[in-house]
Amino acid sequence: MGFSKLSERRVWEGHVIEVAVGCFADPDGNEFERELVHHPGAVSVVPYLEDEASVVLLRQYRASIDAELLEIPAGKLDVEGEGAEGTARRELEEEVGLRAGRLEKLAEFYNSPGFSDEHSVVYLARELEQCDTDLQGVEEEHMTVEHVAMADVPGLITSGQITDAKTIIGLCLAREALAG
Repeated sequence: MGFSKLSERRVWEGHVIEVAVGCFADPDGNEFERELVHHPGAVSVVPYLEDEASVVLLRQYRASIDAELLEIPAGKLDVEGEGAEGTARRELEEEVGLRAGRLEKLAEFYNSPGFSDEHSVVYLARELEQCDTDLQGVEEEHMTVEHVAMADVPGLITSGQITDAKTIIGLCLAREALAG
């Protein structure tokens, strides 16, 4: 016998997340509670510019840490009937004004499974062409777009200039995919 979920009660619901308290039983039958954060899921995209051997990153304010982060474009799976690839294409166009001729799924992962069910999919975008942006929200209206040479990525990660997990995962996997 393994772990089992006995019940769950919602304690708060917001625009992006829902918070609940779940009751579980361990393999010995002992009950325990855990706080749970439910999230619709997310996608992120590594836009690769072949002619420059660079990636397009965003410097965006993140209220949860009260700081700007250098990140790959990303967004929530919050449009009914739109799958992960469709969301990745939409976010790439909205945030950086690029349309991908080719998307390659690099990985799927849970962002922080110790308390949240947020599941992410990261893509490599290639064969990019310009299109109009459609910035959503105050943070996006003030973010900046930066081109970073792929060769500079390891140094930016080890120096702490890139600290966002989805960005580190995406960039490392993109480097590996492009090298192979």
